[in-house]
Amino acid sequence: MAQLVIPDLKDKAVLITGASTGIGAALARAFAAQGAKVGLHYNSSKDAAEKLAAEIKAAGGTAVLIKADATKSAEMRAAVDATVKAFGRLDGLINNAGGMVARQPYQEYTEELYDQVMDLNARSVLAASHAAIPHLKTAGVALSSTPPRSRRATALAAAPDSMAHPRPLSAM
Repeated sequence: MAQLVIPDLKDKAVLITGASTGIGAALARAFAAQGAKVGLHYNSSKDAAEKLAAEIKAAGGTAVLIKADATKSAEMRAAVDATVKAFGRLDGLINNAGGMVARQPYQEYTEELYDQVMDLNARSVLAASHAAIPHLKTAGVALSSTPPRSRRATALAAAPDSMAHPRPLSAM
């Protein structure tokens, strides 16, 4: 089978939230394999993030570890700033951080648990996107693994003159 090659990603600086495990780790490997410089965001999975960074670097890729609590706006601003400092710019953002926090029957959900779930799955997108948009307006496009309405809103915010359509990677 032929290997996928996306030359538009070569040397692009991308921050992937929730990159230490699961879909985020797969995205990090895929972007690095295309020559992108990858900011590997993690919160509690430090060992997995370090292992992934070592794997990417051993394959000739570029990766930097970025620790931050995705539910905290200040920490996500610091994560974006650390990515920009490491790579000199930010060309893309993938909002992948998320999870269930706790698996409980719906009738046992408390308002506190609901807030935790929403902070991790929704506020994190807002926090990372707000921090990234100033960089993305000049250099790239926001990409997201969140529901389609969130992707469209993020793309519109990153490129308001684009009529809600993100620029293709080839235009970056």
